[in-house]
Amino acid sequence: MLLSVVIVSWNTRDLLRACLVSLKEEIATMPNPADVEVFLVDNASADGSVRCIEGMFPQVQIIRAGFNLGFAGGVNLGIAAAGGDPVVLLNQDC
Repeated sequence: MLLSVVIVSWNTRDLLRACLVSLKEEIATMPNPADVEVFLVDNASADGSVRCIEGMFPQVQIIRAGFNLGFAGGVNLGIAAAGGDPVVLLNQDC
C-alpha cells in the first residue's frame, strides 16, 4: 500500500525543514519506508524554501505552483499528483 504525504508551503523554510526532518525520522520507523511518497507543493515562496529542500531532502517531490494558490489550491494540486491511498495532508507547523 502506497501512502502519500502532501505538504503545502509558502515562505515557511525553517518550519518546513524541521517538519521534513521529523517526517523522515517517522518514515524510517515504518515497516516499508519505500511505500511512502512525499510531495511539497510550493506556492511561489520567496524565502529559498525550494532550494533548501532540494538540497536537504532529494526524496521529496517538489511541485512548483508558480503562484500562490492558497492552501486549498495547493492541496488539490498535491492530491492530483499523489499516487497513494491514503493521502495524508500535513501542515509544516505541526
